[in-house]
Amino acid sequence: MHDSPVKFSIKGLDLWYGKTQALKKIDVDIGEKSVTALIGPSGCGKSTFLRTLNRMNDLIDGVRIEGSVLYEDADIFAPGTDVIDLRKRVGMVFQKPNPFPMSVYDNVAYGPRVHGVKDKAALDEIVERSLKQAALWEEVQGRLRSSALGLSGGQQQRLCIARVLAVEPDVVLMDEPTSALDPISTAKIETLLDELKRRYTIIIVTHNMQQAGRISDKTAFFLMGDLVEYSDTKELFFNPRDERTENYISGRFG
Repeated sequence: MHDSPVKFSIKGLDLWYGKTQALKKIDVDIGEKSVTALIGPSGCGKSTFLRTLNRMNDLIDGVRIEGSVLYEDADIFAPGTDVIDLRKRVGMVFQKPNPFPMSVYDNVAYGPRVHGVKDKAALDEIVERSLKQAALWEEVQGRLRSSALGLSGGQQQRLCIARVLAVEPDVVLMDEPTSALDPISTAKIETLLDELKRRYTIIIVTHNMQQAGRISDKTAFFLMGDLVEYSDTKELFFNPRDERTENYISGRFG
């Protein structure tokens, strides 16, 4: 598999929560239009790393960051960076589905409206396109005006994916997006990721190694704030270079 052009280039990234160092000298390049899985035991830094990529960690008091995160060759921590624009281009899907308490339609139209789309025909088109991309249109087209809170958990999570896609991002970050879902909903989202990576760069934190093996092109293994190993997923699972990776994958710890 040839490496795709670099979307994120991370160099010497250190992050502290107060006095606790959560990430240590992370160096990694993430390619575009691919799925990169971040694996490792709880508390190893993978969600922290994910949240660094669209500066969600800015919202936490006492966070200090050193090193650089280049997104399309621009340092996202440079003074004057438009964080609102960064979060539009680098969207986020969380572990628990978090639809807004409003209609299905208004959930998806929310972002475009915030960014200035007012025309009803344009919004209708965005809502339909985003729901289709999130493989949800068939199920909800008859209930667009109903509350999103009436959807099942799996549908709510696909709605949250549609909501991110509605603002036409470039990258979609996902923090364990299927951990609260049943196997059927999980399979739907995994199938969806395979479709989405043709158009988007996807970076996903998962606790489920089988899932990482099924859906990702590359896998990064984090342990205690270190990026231990990063390579093509098959390579990392079948031929790990580091003993710690092998121990984790074979279930000897973690």
